[in-house]
Amino acid sequence: MGGKNKQRTKGNVQPSSSGKAAELLAKDKGTVPGFIGFGASQNELGYVPAVQGFEEVDSLVDADFRLVLRKMSKRDATTKLKAVQEFGTMCKEKHLENIKGVLPYWSRIYCKISLDHDRRVREAVQQAFEILVLQVKRNLAPYLKIIMGHWLVAQCDTYNPAASAAKVAFQVAFPLNKQPEAVAFCKEEIMNIIYDFIMKETPETLSDPQSVPEEEREEKYLRVVTSSLLALKKLLDLLPENENIVLKNRLMELLSQSKFWKYSKHKTPQIRSAFFELIIGFCQYLPELMKFEAARVCPAVLLNIDDMDPVVCPSVWTAALYVLTCIEDCWVHVNAKKGVLPKLWTVLKEGGRGLATSVYPSLLPFISKIPEEVIGSKIEFFTMFFNNFSKGLQSERALMSCTESSAIVSAFMECICFTLHQNLRNAEDHQKLQQMLINEQLLPLVNFALKNPKLQSDIFSKLTDTLASWERRTDNPDIEEWAVAYNRLLSEFWKALSQACISQLGSTEVDKNILEGISSLLRCMRNPKGITTQSVKKKGKIRFIDQEETQNYESNATNHLEELIFGTKDALESENLEDTLRQCQGNHPARSVPLESLICELAKLSMTFINEQDSEMHLVFLTTLISSFPSTKLFTILLENDKPESAESFFETNNEVKMMASNPAVRFLTQKLLVWVKEDKTDLSFLIDMLYSVLHCCDNNERKILLNQISQACLDQVKYAAISDWLKGEVLGEKLVLLADELCTMGITSSWPKDAHSQSWVLLSLALSKHFSNEFLIAELYVERIIDRLHNALSKDLSKDLSKTQVVEPMLSFICDLASNFFCSIKGCLQMSSAEDLLSTIFQLCAQSQEKTHLSGANLQKLQQTWSLGLTSLIKQQDGNFSKCGFFHCSATWLKTQVQVSTLDVKSLQVLLTCTSTLLDKLKAAQPSPHGYLMTFIECIVPNNTEWEDLRQKLTPQWLSKVLLMEQLSLNRDALCAGADIFSSDKIPTHLCTTALLNLVLLDLLEANVFNEQEEIHTVMSTSEIAAEMLYSLQWCEEVKDFCPTISKYHELLLQFDITRDRLMKACSTLSETLFGRSLRSGLLWALTASQFITRTKVINGCDLKQLYITVDRFFPLTEACLHTIQCIAPSLLQEDKNLLVTRCAAKLSTSKGTDITSINGGFGNLVVINSCLQNGINVEGHHIDGQLFIDVLNTIMEWRNYEEEIFLFDCSLKCPESTLLGINVEILRFLRLLIKRLPTSVTSEQWDFIMCSILTWLESILNTLAPLLLCKARPVQITIYLILHKLMSELPAFDNEHLKSYDDNGNDEEYVLSPPAALMSVIDIQEEDLENIFYDIPVGQYTDIKPLSEAYYSILGYLLAWKLLLIFFKASPSELRAIYATYLRKSKCLHKLLQHLFRLMPENPTISGQSADSASKGQRTLFSETHAILLKETQTLNTEVPKLACAVYYSVLEDLPATVRLWWNNQDKRVSSTVDKYTRKYVSSVLSSQEISAVQTSTQSFKSMVVKARPVAREVLATYSVDDIFIELVIQLPTNYPLGSITVESGKRVGVAVQQWRNWMLQLNTFLNLQNGSIMEGLALWKSNVDKRFEGTEECMICFSVIHGSNYSLPKKACRTCKKKFHSACLYRWFTSSNKSSCPLCRETFF
Repeated sequence: MGGKNKQRTKGNVQPSSSGKAAELLAKDKGTVPGFIGFGASQNELGYVPAVQGFEEVDSLVDADFRLVLRKMSKRDATTKLKAVQEFGTMCKEKHLENIKGVLPYWSRIYCKISLDHDRRVREAVQQAFEILVLQVKRNLAPYLKIIMGHWLVAQCDTYNPAASAAKVAFQVAFPLNKQPEAVAFCKEEIMNIIYDFIMKETPETLSDPQSVPEEEREEKYLRVVTSSLLALKKLLDLLPENENIVLKNRLMELLSQSKFWKYSKHKTPQIRSAFFELIIGFCQYLPELMKFEAARVCPAVLLNIDDMDPVVCPSVWTAALYVLTCIEDCWVHVNAKKGVLPKLWTVLKEGGRGLATSVYPSLLPFISKIPEEVIGSKIEFFTMFFNNFSKGLQSERALMSCTESSAIVSAFMECICFTLHQNLRNAEDHQKLQQMLINEQLLPLVNFALKNPKLQSDIFSKLTDTLASWERRTDNPDIEEWAVAYNRLLSEFWKALSQACISQLGSTEVDKNILEGISSLLRCMRNPKGITTQSVKKKGKIRFIDQEETQNYESNATNHLEELIFGTKDALESENLEDTLRQCQGNHPARSVPLESLICELAKLSMTFINEQDSEMHLVFLTTLISSFPSTKLFTILLENDKPESAESFFETNNEVKMMASNPAVRFLTQKLLVWVKEDKTDLSFLIDMLYSVLHCCDNNERKILLNQISQACLDQVKYAAISDWLKGEVLGEKLVLLADELCTMGITSSWPKDAHSQSWVLLSLALSKHFSNEFLIAELYVERIIDRLHNALSKDLSKDLSKTQVVEPMLSFICDLASNFFCSIKGCLQMSSAEDLLSTIFQLCAQSQEKTHLSGANLQKLQQTWSLGLTSLIKQQDGNFSKCGFFHCSATWLKTQVQVSTLDVKSLQVLLTCTSTLLDKLKAAQPSPHGYLMTFIECIVPNNTEWEDLRQKLTPQWLSKVLLMEQLSLNRDALCAGADIFSSDKIPTHLCTTALLNLVLLDLLEANVFNEQEEIHTVMSTSEIAAEMLYSLQWCEEVKDFCPTISKYHELLLQFDITRDRLMKACSTLSETLFGRSLRSGLLWALTASQFITRTKVINGCDLKQLYITVDRFFPLTEACLHTIQCIAPSLLQEDKNLLVTRCAAKLSTSKGTDITSINGGFGNLVVINSCLQNGINVEGHHIDGQLFIDVLNTIMEWRNYEEEIFLFDCSLKCPESTLLGINVEILRFLRLLIKRLPTSVTSEQWDFIMCSILTWLESILNTLAPLLLCKARPVQITIYLILHKLMSELPAFDNEHLKSYDDNGNDEEYVLSPPAALMSVIDIQEEDLENIFYDIPVGQYTDIKPLSEAYYSILGYLLAWKLLLIFFKASPSELRAIYATYLRKSKCLHKLLQHLFRLMPENPTISGQSADSASKGQRTLFSETHAILLKETQTLNTEVPKLACAVYYSVLEDLPATVRLWWNNQDKRVSSTVDKYTRKYVSSVLSSQEISAVQTSTQSFKSMVVKARPVAREVLATYSVDDIFIELVIQLPTNYPLGSITVESGKRVGVAVQQWRNWMLQLNTFLNLQNGSIMEGLALWKSNVDKRFEGTEECMICFSVIHGSNYSLPKKACRTCKKKFHSACLYRWFTSSNKSSCPLCRETFF
């Protein structure tokens, strides 16, 4: 309260605290003040508890949460945003109880911050809310009524990401079926919130005017009102029907407010849209309210239909339709003539103002709801309606947008159909209306479309659909009146249409566009697609075809192709247009007859203009008509009153030709068409189309005669000259190119019938065949384009998806035939680049396996024959001139890409090598010599040095792990030993594929003597280097063959092509030198390759290794490559060279200091060389190495231990060690092992101490490193670590013997507790937390199925493996250590948790498949009676791995820790105890008891003065103890639920023992058997030791009356200074703690 500089009152050691004052105030008044000013209360939205004091409230809120909640109340948007995001993160990380504590305050803050002005904050709030909901779940229920209203409003936020986030949170909280129930629960609170937002709130009440700018306040208010209106609709959507009625009164109160209805005219579009959406909701769920408020609803909606705001328009028109449907008398409440209809005319006239897609679909239902009294005069009304419709279509905005115009046209035709259907009667007014609609509305629309090509597609298709609908109704037998009326409509339409078309054609102002429009209209009239498949839009040209083909060939390309090549057989045999039209699906006589008449009239009129005015435009139009509608009748009409002009001289004069003269189509061909061709009337392409139409109207025989005549004319030089220009011209060439393109496109995209389109391929083959003077029939330009298209069909289109090969096999067959004909037809044809490309592509298809290309055997053979034929022709035609971009270059480049880039399996490589071999055979057989071809071919396929290096890098380095572990090589750097999974892959590495290809070529050519002896195949790489790469591949295969099944198949493939080491050795005489040089330069696998080859050649050819390196000086200075070379060739080195190496390296080793110790040319490298020489012993073949050198090396290492200790990785983690340190430590270990093996007698005791201590310390480091990897989420890693540690665990208890010896028995500790290996216990502790979460709500005894390879699976697997290792460690420990470890496990409760988890993981019925559950009585096999190995590669039974492992762990726990388990079981509640007892008794006890008794029977342990016998049937053990005159007989019996039940000890015969002593011994044995975690034999041995010591005079502990302690096996050592009696320290401590005294138990004096 005072200033900072004021003097503090004396004695006041603390500064004044407002927080303290607040705390006192709270205590005085009984309230808890908030942190917002002095007047804050918990009822305020932003309330957060204060930091100081108020422990009762603050204890519920985590301190971090308090801080974040306080930040949320700041004004700064960035601060709030970060606080909300931090809140979400904390909800993921914090404990559930902490999160639950914040709920009361969050619910209030949420209501405020969810309306925040910053949209980022609103979105983040909903995302954080989702996280909170996921955590608290049902705990949110008490606060639902507070937040639900704001939550619903948030879901309607105008910012979509925020609304979506709120919806997601809502769905997370409530499934779809629960959402209505949740909303109904809070409906009143929701309604209150929404009502207040809509009716009461203002910009000033929602935001603080003093701190928030006016613009921001207004924006927030508008957004909240919009969201609230939408939220109210959402509330109506979600509430059950009966709950809506409950809110009826409150909603009526809302609707009675004038402010609510003013929202329909609000200046903000979003509010208007939300208002109309709410009206829609009211009409859907509470129509009676709308009827009650009809006087307000109808004007509010219907008088706003001209609201063309894009946000409002869809909502207002939907609302209008709902109002018209819901309120029958809605027109009573508005002035239709003055209010509604003028607005409608305006909307129509303006084409919807760019919103046609929203407005026009609603027009038909809208006018259907206008009553006749509103319509008045129908002719006037619909004239006005459709006139405005037409004006809207003609508006600039509609014409610019295809979607807009399409929507208008669709609505126009719908309204026309509806109006006509509603006025079908024969009354005069109805007929006038019908005529008006057709003549003044429909036909003008068609005329308008003829002048606007953009509109033709929509208008013509919709018109065709309309006619189809009318035609169907003419056949309706149920309503005869309809049939008559629609026949009348159709007649009126066709009459008007015919007049319009003829008028347009005969007009002097007609132009090309109008004629094309008429053609399009007529073709669309014929096409029935809009009749039967309106829902599927298909593109295609009009053609005459039968129904079956329509289904098979739906694509545009197919339709065009069929049009081009004469159509189907049925269409060809049609005699007239009517027959052809009737075959089309959906055609009707009411259309075909007038359509045929109209076509004939138009054709006749066009012929008149052609003859009289020589009009080219009308000739083009006529061509279109004939091409689209060929018929005998049409040709007959065209020949009427026409003077014949003959072109018969073009044909041979014979009887066949004369017989065809009766066919009008043939006469039209000779009298008109050929004359026009000769006169060059117009573009020949149109006349060719007309020629095809002529052939359409011929039968098969006539068509063959005509085609033969044309072919003969082509072969005759004189007649050929008449058409040669046309044959070589652009028209035919382009059409043939188009034909090839469409054949290929259709072949790729669809399936063909067997003989489909064969004539088309014959036509292409004819075009590509030779003619006079060895020339092509068509221009060479088009030949090359056709060949290029065929090439693209194979190389690009088909290569995108080779799985389609089977579908397109007909096309492949045709291409093969065509290519074969082409390759052999004309000399020099393969000089075309496209021809060589085609040949190359065919070769590539042949060189790939059928599994990849999916080719049938027949087609593959055809492709191979085509390729072989083309290759032969190519070699002959090129005469040795190699084209750089031709076939050989492309093929070689492709082969190189295949082996270096693509992933090939064995089959694919086999096919590729076979094709390559065939190619080589063709080249070798060619004359003259193919030397130049082969040289260039090899240069193209051989990789350069960089590419070779990349190929070697791609070989998976997993081989390195093997050679490192087998001590073949050593490394002191990081090396990537992991790579691609080669266990299951059937792909061959690219290096292997490349070397196989190259060496196939190499051996083939070398043995064929194609090159001179001294000439190298490749100018960059010698033959020996190529062979060396092959040997490198074979060596890699050798190293990985054990874990890569594909390698054996690869070897078989090499043998198939005779690619062997022996052939390579004979072909390359300098291979040894090349390999040895590579080894000295690169080491690693090259060293292994060189070593293998040198060893092999030494045996075969007597190769002298000494000649390769001359002296050992060549290996120095040491590099990694030199080191690897020495390691690999060490067994083959001469002994004197080994002596030189050891002497030189030992000297270098002794001088290595500091970092030099870990370098390759220092300590590490020299120690590797020494180890390599020591590997085979010091005395080989009479040559001796001085052993003292190795002892000197050991002394050097011991000096490093004293002066360079940091290089030794003792007692540390090896998780991320320096590679240099790891390397030197490995080599030291290797040296110590070899030294002990070779020179054990030369090692002194001091040296032995160093060796043993080092090895043990390294073991600890390994454990600390490997154990955490059991946590890895990868099964192979977990299993591998387990298998490694399994071999170490039994050796580790020796570490703790020193701890046991150094234990000071001073009584200060209750019990001596020692942890098992800390690294292993750490893994168990970590996994326990995961298992607690996994089994959170699963009771003990309920089996849980764990999905293999899931997160839970990995956690449980690592946990069980860790326990498996721990139990192995426990079992290997001596009894004294077992007691200490067991105490630790009991106190840490980790065993308690394990047993609970095991009873959730063990199967309810552990019997092995196919056997009954009663395994105990029948002795059948169970998971407890069988031993299950843990295998790395066992992936088939992963679903049973966890249950099996759980059973194995439980069995081991019962076997090794029976006393601890028994103690746990006795402390469980009744349900758990019963479950455990039943399960153990039924499945485990019998197996374990039998094993225990059997162990006694087969035990080789003998006792002095005691004999032990087993009685298996009775589950008893008989022990007889005798010494001097004392004889004791004891009977030990195992319970039926062993080891849960206690072992009972019964008295047999006894002689010479007092009763009290006997009872003490019985009690001691019972204690030893039931409290020690060991076997019966161990308990008996302990008891015997206790009795022996008693007879030896050792005093008993006067507390437990035993010489040996029952749990820690210690002797009484703590003596009382007064009475001199000795006690066990554990017993004494227990006495002190239980009696709360420090006096002696015997004499009661103070114990010192």
